Amino acid sequence: MADVSFDALLLLSFGGPERPEDVVPFLENVTRGKNIPRERLVEVGEHYFGFGGRSPINDANRALIADVEADLAARGIALPVYWGNRNWNPFVRETLERMVADGHRDIAVFVTSAYDSYSGCRQYREDLAEAARGLDVRLYRLRHYFNHPAFVGSFAAALDRALAAAPAETRLVFVTHSIPEAMNTASGGPGAGAYVRQHEEVARLLTEAAGHADSDLAYCSRSGPPHVSWLEPDVNDHLEKLHGDGVTSVAVVPIGFVSDHMEVVYDLDTEAAATAQRLGMRFVRVDTPGTSPAFAAMVNDLVIERAAAERGQNPERPVVGRLPAAPDRCAQDCCLNPAAVIPREALA
Repeated sequence: MADVSFDALLLLSFGGPERPEDVVPFLENVTRGKNIPRERLVEVGEHYFGFGGRSPINDANRALIADVEADLAARGIALPVYWGNRNWNPFVRETLERMVADGHRDIAVFVTSAYDSYSGCRQYREDLAEAARGLDVRLYRLRHYFNHPAFVGSFAAALDRALAAAPAETRLVFVTHSIPEAMNTASGGPGAGAYVRQHEEVARLLTEAAGHADSDLAYCSRSGPPHVSWLEPDVNDHLEKLHGDGVTSVAVVPIGFVSDHMEVVYDLDTEAAATAQRLGMRFVRVDTPGTSPAFAAMVNDLVIERAAAERGQNPERPVVGRLPAAPDRCAQDCCLNPAAVIPREALA
């Protein structure tokens, strides 16, 4: 039995609506302070209404928690697992209050975001710290895992399955959530551009694993005012370009997503698939790793790794590729929000 040295594990996620009447209030939570008109939220909400007003992220998190609990039981580790969200029920503050009431104080936190960026890392830490304000808890956010062997390996296995029946000339198109260029520049530290660099590395590893000579990185889910520069190309625009270059078959790999978020089932499975169909291109979307047993085991490996580090040991930190393992604690200037500098003591 492994000595975990934590009281509990918190899975911290983005959150999503469960019913049609939840959609606009959820989007209001996500965009609070950004002065986005309600009419625009209703427009974006149509993406959710097309799926019954229910985001797939919640069921994905429930399934992941069940897999994590099963893996813990198989290892003989008694560690309760809780779930909290930043933007919808169960809200992380309510979850932390319940954890404290249950007697938990030293809590490992797994964030369902694998890469550096303000929206994918620092904002989670800010919200987590705010949620813990006034509570007698110590929070230990687990390191980023974009280059963990289990994360990359789960995508590699899914890509192999997708390519098994695909033509040999199928083009690999890796996709992640677009972010403002300024946010990418600040990710990992001022001028570091870690968000793009990390995605490029995962794309390189998977391209080599698939035995392909090259591939592309594209983006989805751009939002915000037109005058703000976001990462490009958009996946739909890129499919148009590939079609012009004579590409007839694509495999779309959503490396920026742990599970089938709305960005996957709408932006890729619906919009990008429709673009490919219009262009006469064969289209296959590769599975996300969230339901892979290896991914659930990775969560617990990261818990054990961090517990060992907190005990003053020097645990192995497995990674693949050219980039080092992410640190347990981010630097003060990592992934800064250009709009506000939050002091380190306010971060989890």
